[in-house]
Amino acid sequence: MKKLARRAVAVSLLLAGGSFASSQPDRAASALPYVAVPQAASDAVGKPAQALYLQLCNVGLDPAQTFRIRGASLDRSALHITFEDGEISFTTAVNGHITGAFFEGDGEVLLRPPNQVERGSMALFTGMAILEERFTTSYLRFNDETFAELKPYLRSSENAKEFSSHWKETAHNLAEGDALRLLATFSRSLPVAGEAAGVPPSPVTDPPADRMLHIRLQGQKVGTFDVFFDALAAEQVWAGQTKVVEGVTYYDLWTSFALSGDGKERLLGSEPMDTEVAISRFKIRADVKPPTTVSADARAELEVRKAGVRTLFFELSRFLQVKQVEADGRPVEFINNPAIDGTQLARRGNDLVAVVFPGPLRAGQRLELRFVYGGDVLSEAGGGLLYVGARGTWYPNRGIIRSHFDLEFHYPSEWTLLATGKRIVSPPGGSDDAEAPAAGEQVARWVTEQPATLAGFNLGKYERAVAHAGAVSVETYAARRMEKTFPRAPDQVVAIPDIRMLPKQRTVVQGPVLLSPARNAQAVADKAAQAVEFFTQRFGSFPYNSLELTQMPGQMSQGWPGLIFLSSFGFLTPGEEADLHLDPLQAAFRRLVLPHETAHQWWGDLVGWRSYRDQWIVEALSNYSALMLLETQNPAEFQKILDEYRANLLQKNKEDEPLRDAGPVTLGLRLNSAHFPNGYEVVSYGRGTWLFHMLRHTLLDAENKRTPKVSHGSPGLDEPFVRGLRKVRERYAGKDISTGELVAVFEEDLPPSLWYEGRKSLGWFLQAWVQGTAVPHFSLQSVKFSPKTNGTLVSGVILQKEGPSDLVTAVPVYAVLGGRQTLLGQVFVDGPETSFRFSAPSGTKKIVLDPKQTLLTSSK
Repeated sequence: MKKLARRAVAVSLLLAGGSFASSQPDRAASALPYVAVPQAASDAVGKPAQALYLQLCNVGLDPAQTFRIRGASLDRSALHITFEDGEISFTTAVNGHITGAFFEGDGEVLLRPPNQVERGSMALFTGMAILEERFTTSYLRFNDETFAELKPYLRSSENAKEFSSHWKETAHNLAEGDALRLLATFSRSLPVAGEAAGVPPSPVTDPPADRMLHIRLQGQKVGTFDVFFDALAAEQVWAGQTKVVEGVTYYDLWTSFALSGDGKERLLGSEPMDTEVAISRFKIRADVKPPTTVSADARAELEVRKAGVRTLFFELSRFLQVKQVEADGRPVEFINNPAIDGTQLARRGNDLVAVVFPGPLRAGQRLELRFVYGGDVLSEAGGGLLYVGARGTWYPNRGIIRSHFDLEFHYPSEWTLLATGKRIVSPPGGSDDAEAPAAGEQVARWVTEQPATLAGFNLGKYERAVAHAGAVSVETYAARRMEKTFPRAPDQVVAIPDIRMLPKQRTVVQGPVLLSPARNAQAVADKAAQAVEFFTQRFGSFPYNSLELTQMPGQMSQGWPGLIFLSSFGFLTPGEEADLHLDPLQAAFRRLVLPHETAHQWWGDLVGWRSYRDQWIVEALSNYSALMLLETQNPAEFQKILDEYRANLLQKNKEDEPLRDAGPVTLGLRLNSAHFPNGYEVVSYGRGTWLFHMLRHTLLDAENKRTPKVSHGSPGLDEPFVRGLRKVRERYAGKDISTGELVAVFEEDLPPSLWYEGRKSLGWFLQAWVQGTAVPHFSLQSVKFSPKTNGTLVSGVILQKEGPSDLVTAVPVYAVLGGRQTLLGQVFVDGPETSFRFSAPSGTKKIVLDPKQTLLTSSK
């Protein structure tokens, strides 16, 4: 699911009004070559939106609008920009609007993140919890009255022509980065065309202010970086920087936060990704022509939620060329990579299509959009396998939002195709809903049973194996051979007796062991069915009609609704893993992939995540669900994997920073950075898994102390943690959940012993552990045993090290007597030293902290 999360973050920025282009690491505008493009390109004639976009892409500096500036400032909520003294040249007007400027001189930026998490993130990258940076140059792009705000501070310049000419190339190179965002604003003022001209606009009450300011600055201490304010974005303020490390480009997002309606900062951005339109249904006809080509006709049924929208953005692979877009059967303008010949966009490409309507859309309006497109998004991996490189972007979508899907595929008869949804079997010769197959092809139709966040397919020359989990059919599809790039097993060295040289032996070198995924397909199906049964017992019924697993080239796997793309490594037997000399611990992690992706059917597909800050829930919970299954089969391996997650968090990067410092789980994909290239995986999976392990056993200890009935170990069906997950599934099936909502579910039945400071709340766990990064160390001091009637009074102090002073942890304390461990209770440790007192069994002379390793600490 990781790739989906990455694009969900990027798309959400754009769809909510953010500057997608400028937030991506491969679009570092300052590194782009200068390419001059005429503002009125020949292919834009009669296409006002495309002509507008080209102007926004190529806007230059205007010598007539070049000035001296002194004592000016711009304030956007927590963002404060000061231009103390210097020269500034504004861009030429586009349709009467000045949209940018270049400044050189002395300036300062001040940005105050609103909370501890964001201040910690800022400090990680800049060394400052509050950004206060002097800058010498800056490039501004805006869609509001910024020019008017600065005008009182402008004076005539003696070298206006030289200044604007000197920075002309830089301004050109930087202009394209925000052009799509500006198009969304200024397309509203384009002439209304066709039938839309006669339709009265729907009334808009208190329309949201569309204000955007993006500044790229050259700082004196931190180098080149970006600051943003976008009133329409889910998180309106953010700052970051492009970094290149060992040839790899990263975009380090220093801070990002949302504002409430009164302008005050909110701690978490949990807004829905798409507020402009809802897409209720996709109907897609796709022609798949191996080894490379997909051609499609996609129809999307939309309902407009926000009046006044003129431009909508859709995500589609840059390798798919859009030929036509229609709205209710009438052609509409669109901007797609190859549609603008001769520009940087056509050369470099992106994964966006902008659709510009003839007039503003009306709230409540329903329409059907049709996209006709095609291109090369498949590659042949060998061994009877294809690789679908655009698994999530082969159809035009607006991010990971729920819709119904009706998919019809036409493909060669010698291949097998699997897709999300339920397969609809048509009678021979086709039906009204599916075309009859042409010679040499077959047709398959797949329809979702309930709204789904994703639709995808996989293609191969497979063999099929079937297992059952109750009434659920589990089908596995695998090729007879591995892909061409799969690691080759070494030649086998075999000792064979030599009758001429008895008792000696001669050595024969044989070829590599033949790896056949199809040979192991039944075992994979059986394991998946076992996982479905295990999860069904604990989380409720399987969400879909059936589960299909298809072999996918490479090491990455993904769990989509009713369809798992399982890496070829998932088809290896333990013996084959040994033959390939795979590390045993890494092999154990790979065996966890199958139940992990199966668990995504519940966590990620049925129950989704609200925003990028909540995405950790479905990854960590799917991972911990798989670990609970492993715990019933191999407790020792279960503990080894948890230990490895702990060790990874304590590892250090080249700057001697522990990976735990990448940030809390709620930063999502922001955890990947130049400092911590694998921060997301280490924190979201590793720490996230530990958070669920801690929560589970904290609840279990509290219940056992009150009414002993469940032991640590094999996860029972009536554990409080499992009961809570069943509530989550029942309450949020077909919906998206936030971190706060998840914690609230477990608070409902919180036992009094876990009420911190008298409050029935897990706020201490949310603040200290979910939004924290600590991996503390606990130890005992000054322990005393005082005999009393029918027992022993135990007192002492628990020391906490390697954690912040506000860290709160429910630490379990056990008495050791006669080789047995007895839970005395839990102590809320909330500082460097915390006193405790317990009644223990008679004869107790030893106590220990967390002997069952249920807490994430820096030592086993």
